Amino acid sequence: MTAYLDHAATTPMLPEAVRVLTEQLARPGNPSSLHTAGRAARRVVEEAREQAAAALGARPSEVLWTSGGTEADNLAVKGLFWARRTHDPSRRRILVSAVEHHAVLDPAFWMAEHAGAELVLLPVDADGVLVVDALREELERNGAQAALLSVMWANNEVGALQPLDEVVALARRFGVPVHADAVQAVGQVPVDFAASGLDAMTVSGHKVGGPGGAGALLARRGLELTPVLHGGGQERGVRSGTLDAPLLASFAAALDEAVRRRPEHAARVGALRDDLVAGVQAAVPDAVLRGPADTARRLPANAHFTFPGCEGDSLLYLLDSAGVEASTGSACQAGVPRPSHVLLAMGVDEDDARGALRFSLGHTSTAADVDAALAALPGVVERARAAGLAGRPGAPVGA
Repeated sequence: MTAYLDHAATTPMLPEAVRVLTEQLARPGNPSSLHTAGRAARRVVEEAREQAAAALGARPSEVLWTSGGTEADNLAVKGLFWARRTHDPSRRRILVSAVEHHAVLDPAFWMAEHAGAELVLLPVDADGVLVVDALREELERNGAQAALLSVMWANNEVGALQPLDEVVALARRFGVPVHADAVQAVGQVPVDFAASGLDAMTVSGHKVGGPGGAGALLARRGLELTPVLHGGGQERGVRSGTLDAPLLASFAAALDEAVRRRPEHAARVGALRDDLVAGVQAAVPDAVLRGPADTARRLPANAHFTFPGCEGDSLLYLLDSAGVEASTGSACQAGVPRPSHVLLAMGVDEDDARGALRFSLGHTSTAADVDAALAALPGVVERARAAGLAGRPGAPVGA
């Protein structure tokens, strides 16, 4: 039996989402077609939009379907920047936290390189939480030049919840629209788009028990976005492309179920997470828990550690061979493993950051999964450290 502890990467589909998907796959019709099958497919799409909006505290007209979280983040960053620059060319600054997902960071860097943007990376503290005072100072100095601000609801690596209430209140004073990637937060903590005061918010299907290839950008009414994709003019003219009715219906069903089950789900996986954290700290006393120690300030399903003297990739492969699937959480560019930008932004030493391992729980997780990870971990860490020592310069041949 494999212990799957990488739900933050993708979580198995919920039974209701599978049922809806398979039911809809047998039905023909392009939602943009005017014949009977097309109108039926359009009805499925719009009912899914209503269901998703109700689950997320939004109006149906605020839900823009996308192919996933990456596309939604790109539309938010690029679309907001270009729309703001059209009306006010002085609005050139893109503000993002230094621990954003690459789906936000990479388009922001691209805009700085190719579209005349000025990128500002906002610092975080040792827990991975945005330093609000730094944001306040930036806005007080340069708020009139800010085109947009993007701060994730919850960090995908260390699970830190961000102070969005303070972020939104500050940005509103300076007329700066705020986007949040809420991909990890939905289904784990309360998420209400209207109550949050956000201007835009990203969600993704495969993180909540829905299918891959489906996501949405929630954009408040009246928010101007310049399209990134051009074609048929679907989704308010902002996101062209034929809509996949079966995927969207399944995604909406998963959202509805994940949000309805959130309180009991969060309590259950939170208890498993606490057992996992205590077990890791007992089995490997020098392992360092990353992210807020206060469980109220982190995602209930997340446990992120660094293991001194280990390479995260070694830990991952050794655990995998022992039947435990987890994640390093680090970026890999051009086939070269690199320390996590999140940990480096938190002030973690580069050598320590290389020894990162993220365990994330989900709706299929059990106590047996936790026990399997804890049983395998001491031997895995010992072997990873031995491999690390053998690979260091000056190590004896055969060490």
